Amino acid sequence: MSFRVVIPARHGSSRLPGKPLVKIAGTPLVCHTCRRALESGADEVWLATDDERIGKAVAGMDVRLAMTSSAHASGTDRIAEVATREGWDVDDIVVNLQGDEPLMPAEAINAVAGALSADPDVALSTLAIRLHDAGLFHDPHVVKLVTDAAARALYFSRAPIPRPRNSERELPGEALRHVGLYGYRVAALHRLSAEPPCEMEREEGLEQLRALWLGLAIRVEVFEDIPLAAVDTPGDIARVEQFLHTVNRPA
Repeated sequence: MSFRVVIPARHGSSRLPGKPLVKIAGTPLVCHTCRRALESGADEVWLATDDERIGKAVAGMDVRLAMTSSAHASGTDRIAEVATREGWDVDDIVVNLQGDEPLMPAEAINAVAGALSADPDVALSTLAIRLHDAGLFHDPHVVKLVTDAAARALYFSRAPIPRPRNSERELPGEALRHVGLYGYRVAALHRLSAEPPCEMEREEGLEQLRALWLGLAIRVEVFEDIPLAAVDTPGDIARVEQFLHTVNRPA
């Protein structure tokens, strides 16, 4: 299986300014994320950023650097710029690993790439884990999704879906939590970056709904559990450091 990983990373962050350069166990956050990408065995790992300081942080790693526009509204747009500039083939597979995911397992990265490699009719792929906590199921900050019989996404929402008709049931048996790891065919990247946000995307604040609105099939790979440790606040740093120490991963 041939695929690339691209890590979009920008310096600006409303909750944690300079987030990619925040030190975790003495090492910039973006370096941890690059290590996770390299562990996946991707043919190439790229860092797409708009800030030279972030690029300098990964100097010496086996990571290709792409300086991109500061005007991009999303990581998808940033990755699409790299794909266009490098002339990647429309059928090439690219995994979007967010720069603030320092614990994403290599097997998860491989799973979303493999989903595209195995099914030529799928334009995108993503990840979900099973939800067993009713509180998280009803939390609007936790994105839920439902799939069809072929494990393709039907809808993503901040609302609890599917909502049990029986009010005594707080959690359906097949509740899934979305994890923001994506695989794309380059053709889908170009299509998404060329289209404006659709109405349901604006209402939910979920970019992946644009793909469904455009009729692009999204394959969902379901894991029972993976470490969820996106770094968004100072409190997240200590949590990630504790996990790295517990599993003895390189800092």
